[in-house]
Amino acid sequence: MNNSKTTKSGYMISIIICIILSLIMLFQGYMYFAYILLLITIALTIYRLNYSIKSEIKDQDSYDETVESKEINVTYIVEDFVRETMMLQIYPLVIIKENGEVIWHNKIFEDSFESINYNGEVISSIVRGLELDEIMKLSNGISYKVKLNKRIYEIYSRSLKIDDNENIHLVYFNDITNITEATKESVMLIEVDNLSEVVKMTEENNGPFLIAEVEKNINLYAQALNAMIRKYDNNKYVLAVPDYNIDSQIATKFDILDKVREINLGNKMEVTLSIGVGRGGNSPAQNHAYAITAKELALGRGGDQAVVKKGEKLSFFGGNKKELEKRTRVRARVVGHALKDLIYESSKVYIMGHKNPDMDCFGAAVGIAAVIRQLGKQCNIVLNNDNRAIEGFLDKIRQIKDYEDVFINSESAVNSIDDDTLLIIVDVHSRGYVLDKNIYEKSKKIVIIDHHRRSPDFIEGALLTYIEVYASSTSELVTEIVQYMLEKPKLHQLEAEALLAGIAMDTKNFVFKTGVRTFEAASFLRRVGADTVDIKRFFSNDLKSYIQKAETIRSAEVVNNIAIAVCPPNVTQTVIAAQVADDLLNITGIQASFVFVKIDRDIHISGRSLGDVNVQVILESLGGGGHMTMAGAKLTDVAIEDAKKILQKAISENLREGE
Repeated sequence: MNNSKTTKSGYMISIIICIILSLIMLFQGYMYFAYILLLITIALTIYRLNYSIKSEIKDQDSYDETVESKEINVTYIVEDFVRETMMLQIYPLVIIKENGEVIWHNKIFEDSFESINYNGEVISSIVRGLELDEIMKLSNGISYKVKLNKRIYEIYSRSLKIDDNENIHLVYFNDITNITEATKESVMLIEVDNLSEVVKMTEENNGPFLIAEVEKNINLYAQALNAMIRKYDNNKYVLAVPDYNIDSQIATKFDILDKVREINLGNKMEVTLSIGVGRGGNSPAQNHAYAITAKELALGRGGDQAVVKKGEKLSFFGGNKKELEKRTRVRARVVGHALKDLIYESSKVYIMGHKNPDMDCFGAAVGIAAVIRQLGKQCNIVLNNDNRAIEGFLDKIRQIKDYEDVFINSESAVNSIDDDTLLIIVDVHSRGYVLDKNIYEKSKKIVIIDHHRRSPDFIEGALLTYIEVYASSTSELVTEIVQYMLEKPKLHQLEAEALLAGIAMDTKNFVFKTGVRTFEAASFLRRVGADTVDIKRFFSNDLKSYIQKAETIRSAEVVNNIAIAVCPPNVTQTVIAAQVADDLLNITGIQASFVFVKIDRDIHISGRSLGDVNVQVILESLGGGGHMTMAGAKLTDVAIEDAKKILQKAISENLREGE
């Protein structure tokens, strides 16, 4: 091969590679480095060209013989001509063949992607997650974005033709992790929970000023977060927030909740917000979907709180204020009519509650069953053997002829469910607390009626969901629905008493969470035959239970106005623990109570509060749930003393957050 041609080939490769690198750097904004690289290229080229010409004149024949005796080595050419310039690169850079084989790399590439051996290896085996096919498609400034080793890279590639049969590819990795993190955006949805109610209870002249003050606070909040904000309804806002600012809000526990609550322009009610944040999604659309779910959770848990959803992880902030009744009969009427249509369209209906059903759960089930019977459809209530809390009432209602074949166990229900079966779930919406998860997993048509704060593991895919956290009980909700499903509902006396007993139990005889609607429901039940004396007898205790309650109260320890008691070993009913928790609140100075009862391998915890301590948030951290003033949880395979320590830690953390 002619020495002149070889020299020119080497020069051309050197010049082309360096010019490409200069253009790439210039394209990326590194003008200073690009100019330096270009000057070095020119200087090296002139120097080597001058040197080669002199060598060619001096020893032309000898050089021809040497060159002709060996094959051109691409790696030698690259290293000999451009090593000095390539080593100045600030990007990881690698040169590969068409088949992905690495023939050269710079030091930064070696530092970024650890490997035992580079040269001769296929790039996809060195850089895990990199796709060779994607690299080969790159051209004309097009980049391929990929996450490697927990870093985000934009990958650029340029091909260089060496001869008619071979191309090489220069591949460099632009680390944009910090840029990506800085520009990543989360979606925040803000809804003013009770704006119309607050305005109605404010002097007429101050109403517009109150609305303006709320909007001003929300806009200033968005401005402080460097967020884009749009108001899309009278009380609803959407914000696009730099993701790094969400961390600062988590640190301050979304103090906008407190600022808005402190607005006072003569309003008799506090203004509260529900905030849903979606972050960590693959796109703005996914973050928006996360934010919608998060805000629904915040609203379903009573409002006045923020919920952050990052993938499957949920974080809760706020929610320590008492829920205020703000329901209208419109929703009850709509739900009643929709449920009636679903019942007519189904071949049979099953009603199921939660494990260890109480009177609220049982009363709601009986109330729905009464309506379905009057609509002329087949109906069954699913019960197993964990009925200690309702045994007395269950025995009485079984004596009614209409209930001879109504109660079935979960096994029979699962075996007879078909695509046309309607499942109505009452007093529970959490997958972990339903009586039998196999029943709802097999059911295609599900309706949920509940009054508990929405938990993260709520049952999804229901045709109709009626969760009203402001209601006193599920029995109250069912009582209202009954009046819209039937023009003149007729209830057996025991059916009406079951509903009234459910309301009485959850309100602690109309003391807690009792609103106007609660008394209206009780009034209706009283008119159709419910006897309050019979309900009083049902809740009466025998002497044995009374002694067990007294022993449990004697074990109570009070710290920071919070009482913790443990039932004696001979107690085998959760109802005793619940009653003791209620009784402890009658003692002066006790603001909240928690009572333990061990049944088999499980430790059940009943929590009660007068409102200053949020027992729902405390027990939710232990896997339970409920309301601010009444909640429960269950621990399995844990000793009583260990369970007390777990609870005390949860109480301490909650009290610190509330300070």
